[in-house]
Amino acid sequence: MLLQNIYMAIESIRQNLVRFIITSLIISIGIMALVGMLTAIDSIKAGLTNQYSILGANSFNIRNRGANINFSEHRQKPKVYVPISYQQAYDFKNKFQFPASVAVSMTATMGATVDYGSLHTNPNMMIFGGDIDYLNAAGYKLESGRNFSGDECDKGSHVCIIGKDVQNKLFKTEDPMGKFVNVSKIRYKIVGALASRGSSVGFGGDRMVIVPIINARSQFPRPNISHVITVAVNDIPLLDAAVGEAAGAMRPVRNLKVLEENNFEITRSDALTQKLIENLGVVTIAATFIALITLLGAAVGLMNILLVSVNERTREIGTRKALGATRKDIRWQFLTEAMVICTLGGLGGILLGIGLGNLVGRLVDSPFIMPWGWTIMGIIICLLVGLLSGWMPANRAAKLAPVEALRHE
Repeated sequence: MLLQNIYMAIESIRQNLVRFIITSLIISIGIMALVGMLTAIDSIKAGLTNQYSILGANSFNIRNRGANINFSEHRQKPKVYVPISYQQAYDFKNKFQFPASVAVSMTATMGATVDYGSLHTNPNMMIFGGDIDYLNAAGYKLESGRNFSGDECDKGSHVCIIGKDVQNKLFKTEDPMGKFVNVSKIRYKIVGALASRGSSVGFGGDRMVIVPIINARSQFPRPNISHVITVAVNDIPLLDAAVGEAAGAMRPVRNLKVLEENNFEITRSDALTQKLIENLGVVTIAATFIALITLLGAAVGLMNILLVSVNERTREIGTRKALGATRKDIRWQFLTEAMVICTLGGLGGILLGIGLGNLVGRLVDSPFIMPWGWTIMGIIICLLVGLLSGWMPANRAAKLAPVEALRHE
């Protein structure tokens, strides 16, 4: 019976092709809105995970302030504590006895210009001071050259490691190793170049120059500057234990008494990803609500078209009843037709939604994803929309009296 109804639905579609196309487009637009929005959000989530995985899933930072990543209108400002001094940072590094790499760094300036001959970068380069362990702990990879030597770090030599954006801007066709650049008019010799790290969601992962931290402190002095301690454990399962150990080691460094609260913040690298994804959850709910409203409009449009179809096919319904078709048969004929139309139109909408969602994702450098979950959900929704939209027209068709239907002109 089901196969017969499907066959009749396809025959009806073939005989009313223009109506089918219009009806399918209505459903396609609704499903495209739903699947497209959810696919775009999933693609952005995947991009966030990829972006922050380069920071190291096995690392965390100790700062004098918390992270301020929140999309909420009523977000709370992070607590800001007394700066972590250079001496405190190295006291911690010397005291922290754990199988991990510990680095000390500081932000020298966020708006520097790097010059090489007549070439200049934009005045938005970030200059960091880091010690010999900084590249490893922070998850940076060298594309060419080398890390600072111990002697260069101890003496605060005028050497630097440049990010990919700096290299692309100043050294398009030549090897930057051994070349001299002016960083905020201070001359440095390039000893290393970093592999591309991406924008890291707007945090400028490639717009940077790293210099020895002692050099940064002398060349870019600022009052009350706070240092950042980065810890990268050797094994990811040890991360939680390392965080607890670090908190215990940092408290005496900061001269905290037993009952005093921590005046520093420990932020895990993966916590940044989780925070952003949590905020995207609110966006997902809003996008789903908007898309469902669009789909509701499509369902109403489909119901109206099916009602017109029932009116036009009154004689056909009367003929079927005269030949022995029951109300149930007529009802399922129209319900099946509605579900077939919705499913065919929905499949087109799903394909368009996947393409549109991934296109949005590509605009923010997110990877292509195949949202199997949303695809299956979209098909189920199509069947439900067909069932709900076709119920009233199917009931009207089923209740037609055979004699009155056969008299219909």
